[in-house]
Amino acid sequence: MGIFTRFKDIVSSNINAVLDQAEDPEKMIRLMAQEMEDTMVEMKASCANAMANRARLSRTLHDAGEKANRWAGKAQLAVDKGRDDLAREALLEKRHHAEQAAKLKGDLSEMEGIIEQYQQDIAELEAKLEAIRDRHKVLAEKAIQAKKSKQARDQVRQADSTNVFLRFEQMLHRVDRMVAEAELARSRNTSLDKEFSELETDEALETELAELKGQSGKKADEAA
Repeated sequence: MGIFTRFKDIVSSNINAVLDQAEDPEKMIRLMAQEMEDTMVEMKASCANAMANRARLSRTLHDAGEKANRWAGKAQLAVDKGRDDLAREALLEKRHHAEQAAKLKGDLSEMEGIIEQYQQDIAELEAKLEAIRDRHKVLAEKAIQAKKSKQARDQVRQADSTNVFLRFEQMLHRVDRMVAEAELARSRNTSLDKEFSELETDEALETELAELKGQSGKKADEAA
């Protein structure tokens, strides 16, 4: 079932209000545009048919006028020849074609009005269709902007995640380096302590040796 039931529904509808209430405005626009285009095709076909009828009526009207003029001429000829009986017959034919021409003239005028109305309706429908297409462009542009915005947000989140991971790796690297430096410092301190310890041990031995030598020399002096 279509959105619109007839042409007047289309031209009198508030497209923006309909779209604002739609759950899927873009889908609604496509449906509206399709129905408008279908209606446009029908209206143009009807207008073309009316224009063809106008052309036919115009030709028929011209022929009726020509026939009325010819029978008027024949009536005049019959009068000139003293044939009143023929003149009466000719005048009857003239009247018939003149009445036909008058009726055709009215039909033609009516057809002109129909064609004019078709043309106005088509112009209104084209304006509505243009409006719906413009709205579709706006929605399409919004969709593009939303997609770009989402992509930008995704890139930011991805960049943030990458930066967090990178900062974590850098922190681990700094910790590992600090641990290595501490280990190296402890290693150097242990080696240095060992050297000083050995020097202190050597010095104690030398002192003890000197004392022994001193005591030994003292005893030798006392014995002498």
